[in-house]
Amino acid sequence: MHFSFVTLFPNLIKGYFSESILKRAIEDKKISIDFVNPRDFTTDKHNRVDAPMIGGGAGMLMTPQPLMDSLKNIRETSPKAHVIFLSPVAKPFTQNDAKRLAKKEHIVLVSGRYEGIDERVIEAQADELFSIGDFILTGGELASMVVCDAISRNVDEVLGNSESLSVESFEEALLEAPSFTKPKNYENNEVVSEFLKGNHSKITDLKRGLALCKTKYFRPDLYKKGITHEK
Repeated sequence: MHFSFVTLFPNLIKGYFSESILKRAIEDKKISIDFVNPRDFTTDKHNRVDAPMIGGGAGMLMTPQPLMDSLKNIRETSPKAHVIFLSPVAKPFTQNDAKRLAKKEHIVLVSGRYEGIDERVIEAQADELFSIGDFILTGGELASMVVCDAISRNVDEVLGNSESLSVESFEEALLEAPSFTKPKNYENNEVVSEFLKGNHSKITDLKRGLALCKTKYFRPDLYKKGITHEK
């Protein structure tokens, strides 16, 4: 799996891949990354990549030419590239999307800046658009990293124990059940006794019940889906 980050600020992203699981995934050649800076493609004599919005409006907008040319160049060299734009006006990114996209060969993540991207670029080049939440960021780099991380951990052999994927939140439309570690008693707060008895069948049933309770409290929208799924 290869990821290309299209961004004006690649250094904001590079450090995230220098530690932990994704660093090992790169070293083990399970994933690879590169960076494409639209500024390297601009034909503007002042090297600009932004301009005021036509029709008025606060702030600047990323101009179409540098982005279009950078994405055309990616598609010419990688015909299977799947181009994703990150935008607060797009549909929510979900775990199902992460699992589906983990089967792609090449994901291109386009990070907007300023007040966004000229819509003509999105219409011409986007295979998909995603939002990571109902809030505004100063740029798309954080959102790109979130999407990359979520996809990467669903790529085969990226995680040390792939079985952990099957019990995580959002599987079967439920949040993950509470988990505990040593010590059994911490500040007069004890681990649920059933977890200590070694009966894995009962533990599984208990975790299922706790997952339902947690989902009902924090995400009633998911809870309704989980109940429907069980029926």
